[in-house]
Amino acid sequence: MIKGPLWAFFIGLILRSNIVKDLSELFEPVVEAMGYEFVGVEFTGGSGHGTLSIYIDREQGVDVNDCASISHQVSAILDVEDPIQQAFDLQVSSPGINRPLFKLSDYDRFAGEVVKIRLDVALIGRKNFKGTLKGVLQSKFVHVEVDGENFELPYLDIGKANIVGQF
Repeated sequence: MIKGPLWAFFIGLILRSNIVKDLSELFEPVVEAMGYEFVGVEFTGGSGHGTLSIYIDREQGVDVNDCASISHQVSAILDVEDPIQQAFDLQVSSPGINRPLFKLSDYDRFAGEVVKIRLDVALIGRKNFKGTLKGVLQSKFVHVEVDGENFELPYLDIGKANIVGQF
């Protein structure tokens, strides 16, 4: 049986995963009803204080007033639902040049882009992959080419993925 810090890490990972899923289900319909794309949500932080980051987008871009409008609506939802049992800061922003990838459909939508992917579980001895995104395979693997070598990364094992902004 796993004990100690490793056990706490896995429990924290599971709880964060569940919180993110629940929060996405709460926020997505509201954000989309307001005319924005709900890109995704992240919750980071330890047991004392966290940060809830919500990413939104739309064709003409996002400005500070858009973020404030979404923040106001999301705050009202958080006040009613109270899904997070610790202190946290709320941040609403555009996905930016290093756009995070959350949904399986993002990996097809942004095929051809250079991405950085971190797995929660090592695949052939590594967790980090930076290369060209090729899309989704069999609705459960993300295909990425790294230095001429192809990798099929299990979507459910992806901890974090971002487009690498090109200047």
